Amino acid sequence: MNPARSAARRPLTAAVLLALAVAPFLLGPYAVGTLSRILVFALLALSVNLLTGLTGLPTLGQSAYFGVGAYTAAIVARGLTDIGILQLLIAAGVAALVALPTGWLAVRARGVVFLMLTLAIGEIVYSAAVNWKTLTNGTDGLAAIPPVVPLPGMSALELDGLVYFYVLGVFVLLFATVSRLGSTPFALALRGIRDNESRMKAIGYPTSRYALTVYCGAGALAGVAGALWVSVQRFVSPGDAGFEIAALALLAVVIGGSGSMWGACAGAALIWLTRDYLGNLEAVAGRGPLLLGLLFVTAVYILPRGLAGIRLPRKPSRRSTA
Repeated sequence: MNPARSAARRPLTAAVLLALAVAPFLLGPYAVGTLSRILVFALLALSVNLLTGLTGLPTLGQSAYFGVGAYTAAIVARGLTDIGILQLLIAAGVAALVALPTGWLAVRARGVVFLMLTLAIGEIVYSAAVNWKTLTNGTDGLAAIPPVVPLPGMSALELDGLVYFYVLGVFVLLFATVSRLGSTPFALALRGIRDNESRMKAIGYPTSRYALTVYCGAGALAGVAGALWVSVQRFVSPGDAGFEIAALALLAVVIGGSGSMWGACAGAALIWLTRDYLGNLEAVAGRGPLLLGLLFVTAVYILPRGLAGIRLPRKPSRRSTA
């Protein structure tokens, strides 16, 4: 990222973090719960951005690993432990294990074929969640999930505000980790695959291996998001692994700006607020999908580079002034 642009965004980043930190003290329980769900959805959008924006692999299958992580965390919470860190680690591990064989198949294709393969993977996981009733309880879902305990020795998080701070802490940690990834040689190789894979192969890069690695990493990140979803909702159903979640996550990346991490998060927030807040207003009640369609068309025409394409004002340098 351009250092000047990065410096211009630091005050905005600090303001957003401050607003997120004080939000539970200013908002009601419903709004705080909505913010928690937005943060979870933003993590899912980040996992999509790792594939679509960073590597050039448009995906409709991240809801599969989101669902795997959610069901794993729910089963662990009900039968093994209520410790949040263990739920996150186990959910990430299981989601990555599921992503390994499915990703091995998917990354052999590119473009529309890859998109269709990931869509098929998502539908397979959704069907498994519906039909594997002994494990998932079918369409009734898994309920009666105990409240999460972040770390051993801590109390269970019963209040919405406390759950929100738990989700916020995990979100900030993972966002910072993914941000650091963006400046590594591995990320540069992924951008090379996105821009000119043939040239990367010609100079000796094992592009399929790189793509499979980031695919498994994105699956693990989606699994963590699924585990956090269970901590917020304390319920999971097959719909959490369905096509709608996958489509909304991809739409968030497109609206936010493909390749931009903060853009993916902003797009996730905009979509969630449009669907769950504006879509429930009396004047447009029941027309949430219509609003999302209008939002997408407007963003494509007005902001072809997404929200990340908005130029922030910055202080002119001495050289440009001269």
